[in-house]
Amino acid sequence: MNLLAAVLLGALIAPSEPAEPKLGLGYGDVLALPQPSPVSKHAYGNDPLQYGELWLPSSYQGKSKLPVVVFIHGGCWLNAFDIKHTYTITQAIADLGYAVFSLEYRRTGDKGGGWPGTYHDVLAGIGHLDAIDAPLNLNRVSLMGHSAGGHLAVLAGGAFEHSSINIERVVGLAAITDIAEYSRGSNSCETATPSFMGGETKDVPLAYMAANPAEQPLHPNTVLIQGDADTIVAPDYANLYSATALWVAGGGHFDLIHPQSDAFKLIAQALNDTP
Repeated sequence: MNLLAAVLLGALIAPSEPAEPKLGLGYGDVLALPQPSPVSKHAYGNDPLQYGELWLPSSYQGKSKLPVVVFIHGGCWLNAFDIKHTYTITQAIADLGYAVFSLEYRRTGDKGGGWPGTYHDVLAGIGHLDAIDAPLNLNRVSLMGHSAGGHLAVLAGGAFEHSSINIERVVGLAAITDIAEYSRGSNSCETATPSFMGGETKDVPLAYMAANPAEQPLHPNTVLIQGDADTIVAPDYANLYSATALWVAGGGHFDLIHPQSDAFKLIAQALNDTP
């Protein structure tokens, strides 16, 4: 693990709270959750990191096609943080009645990772849905991502086009919606942004414009779920033009990927609302 990743990991892992807290959860609380297993793994490219894992409801009997959630994990775009910390939340989302296709992708530190390779992986992963032999209703697809994964989901939601895949909605969980502004910050995730982008805003301004949800078209049904006590992605990032914001009073960054948090009911609400 490089120095940046080590510093970031130390900053994000908070001591576990007392038994069964509902708000203010830390990364350590997420890691302490039981780890279920996906149903299957599907490569969408030739690199070992270009794959998605399929999750189905625990009680699914295979009688009908399921609406789909494509989930994109966070971790400041760094390869120190992989898909596994979201296993419990993806199963919990599946148990709401969805097939969840959770994407792994190349990140900063991986060959081909960083901008734009990471984003291209996400687009390719979404596009792979119609090649999966599973009971998927491709007319009802939602994109969802947490933190840096939320940045990628919101950006992809406004740009993705595929004749057989209909994106109904985009749900950003503590999503980084203005990557240029985020890159100027001083917390450990903010300072990882120039490495992902290949420079600061003054060095690669066109790249930042292309990578910035705040400067790109949004999906018309974009929902941003945000804790107002988040210290990693500030609450202001949920105030994005034409998006709907749902607030978790007292919620922090990792409440949004912990199914026992008060935030989880907002995830269910966002997915169940009719577009």
